[in-house]
Amino acid sequence: MNSSEFRRRGKEMVDFVADYLEGIEGRQVYPDVEPGYLRPLIPTTAPEEPDTFEDILNDVEKIIMPGAASPACTELETVMMDWLGKMLKLPEAFLAGQVGEGGGVIQGSASEATLVALLAARTKVVRRLQAASPGLTQGAIMEKLVAYSSDQAHSSVERAGLIGGVKIKAIPSDGKFAMRASALQEALERDKAEGLIPFFVVATLGTTSCCSFDNLLEVGPICTKEDVWLHIDAAYAGSSFICPEFRHLLNGVEFADSFNFNPHKWLLVNFDCSAMWVKKRTDLIGAFKLDPLYLKHGHQDSGLITDYRHWQLPLGRRFRSLKMWFVFRMYGVKGLQAYIRKHVRLAHEFEHLVHQDPRFEICAEVTLGLVCFRLKGSNKLNEDLLERINSAKKIHLVPCHLRDKFVLRLAICARTVESAHVRQAWKHIQQLATDVLRAEKD
Repeated sequence: MNSSEFRRRGKEMVDFVADYLEGIEGRQVYPDVEPGYLRPLIPTTAPEEPDTFEDILNDVEKIIMPGAASPACTELETVMMDWLGKMLKLPEAFLAGQVGEGGGVIQGSASEATLVALLAARTKVVRRLQAASPGLTQGAIMEKLVAYSSDQAHSSVERAGLIGGVKIKAIPSDGKFAMRASALQEALERDKAEGLIPFFVVATLGTTSCCSFDNLLEVGPICTKEDVWLHIDAAYAGSSFICPEFRHLLNGVEFADSFNFNPHKWLLVNFDCSAMWVKKRTDLIGAFKLDPLYLKHGHQDSGLITDYRHWQLPLGRRFRSLKMWFVFRMYGVKGLQAYIRKHVRLAHEFEHLVHQDPRFEICAEVTLGLVCFRLKGSNKLNEDLLERINSAKKIHLVPCHLRDKFVLRLAICARTVESAHVRQAWKHIQQLATDVLRAEKD
């Protein structure tokens, strides 16, 4: 959609809202539709090719409005999460389907999804241990619980531990910045010998610092054997798994209890939209379900509905699945795949440019849209280069530390980015690098 069409469609949407408000007194205050009405009205999978804007808007009036905002808000989310799960080729156990035990829910962020998974895992292990030993108090169990993640995991994992009141331990990553089985198993055995209770592992696919991937095929079986909840955080990288050539990066997801990534990062869905799936929805509901009288309704015990307030921290929720529906239909699966592939191609183009300049080095494998690079030399030299880059305000880079190295990171993330922008950015970096190196000599 170009700027001209965006203006035209935006005005049409304003008219749509205004017409709704003008005619609101002619609408019922409560819908006639029954729970389950929506799923038969829309396809079971996302379209491969784009739909027209007119068709989508017509479907809003025909399919969504009869159940707005409930049950359409809930039911469209369930179906959209199944659409997205199928795009990723997730195991059936994670899909809601008609009778599945799992399913997806839209959280606000990956940080929120990790916390929700940790709290569900905590509740599950506490109840299991208390069932086996009724004399055990929750406090006695809590002080022994320990969770694990790679030393490359996002800081939100540590924060989840702080909020959840449990210990979080960092597992040393290997030479490719990945968590491996041997290091995890060693930590588990050591902690069990000290009387601690391992209960939760976060595996990261596409770490923030360098887009490294924990080894799911090694870590997953250990978690299964040890009866430890495995949560996968693929906040950034998860969008790429809709492309067959990147789907192998998700191999091992079948061992996980929960999986999360952010369509608002790299799948053209506006913030906030963090997609989370669980194999057993009862694990979430068991941790968060509360039913005061003012929230009770006639269908809650019917088995016909999904009550997402029991799957999350907030009570209130927005109609976030509607924007997923629009994006998936406006682009089609092929359009979204092309978008991902273009960004990866541009990242490799930048990597190639870096390799051509002997003053620079690539610091981590370029798998998706992130390139980690630096000037050969001291950390101070690279800190000075970053300062000049960001002070110039033509491009903006965010650094990281990889072991003892200060590293610059270039992320391909803008919807409209082209090869010309990548080359312009590199030329700018090269010129500033020349200035830094000259200043160092002086």
